[in-house]
Amino acid sequence: MNQQALSSLIWSVADLLRGDFKQSEYGRVILPFTVLRRLDCVLAPTKAEVLKEYAAKQAAGIAFEPFVKRKAGLDFYNVSSLDMGKLMGDQDNVRANLDSYIQGFAPDVRSIFEHFDFAATVERLHKAKLLYLVTEKFAGFNLHPSSVDNMQMGLVFEELIRKFAEISNETAGEHFTPREVIRLMVNLLFIEDSDALTKPGVVRTALSTWR
Repeated sequence: MNQQALSSLIWSVADLLRGDFKQSEYGRVILPFTVLRRLDCVLAPTKAEVLKEYAAKQAAGIAFEPFVKRKAGLDFYNVSSLDMGKLMGDQDNVRANLDSYIQGFAPDVRSIFEHFDFAATVERLHKAKLLYLVTEKFAGFNLHPSSVDNMQMGLVFEELIRKFAEISNETAGEHFTPREVIRLMVNLLFIEDSDALTKPGVVRTALSTWR
């Protein structure tokens, strides 16, 4: 599945939000859930080993972070026994379990969801009786790196942000610059330096005068 098709699939979550959320608010739901599902898929292969390491270090009274990061093979982790699949097994407690799952992430990852004000979004989804449905939808998306590499995932986020900008009352161009335009701008800026830039060690800096 290419990034455009995947973006459209993720965007289909908006169908669940109509009536309870304004179109301009769709991004508050879809973007953090997309991030959550991506992290969920990235951490899945090492989940069991990470939890085992976490339990052992907790029992020994040892700081667990460097050890679980090593087990995960990443600079972040999640030490909750939950994942998005397990959240689906307890419909009555999905709000509390989702919060517990988020709290299991490394502090720098939790700060991402704080930036999204994700807790408020979850509460609003819960009150609208949409939280389980939205979580279930995202749990069904395969965002594992073996299926969606980092480049493709980046393009998916770019496409989603473009959609959110277009659907809001803001001017889309104020939020999103197509990569083709960026390439053209860079080529125009450095057209006279094309020969010099092919030489090793040559660096050029572009300074913006935008106010």
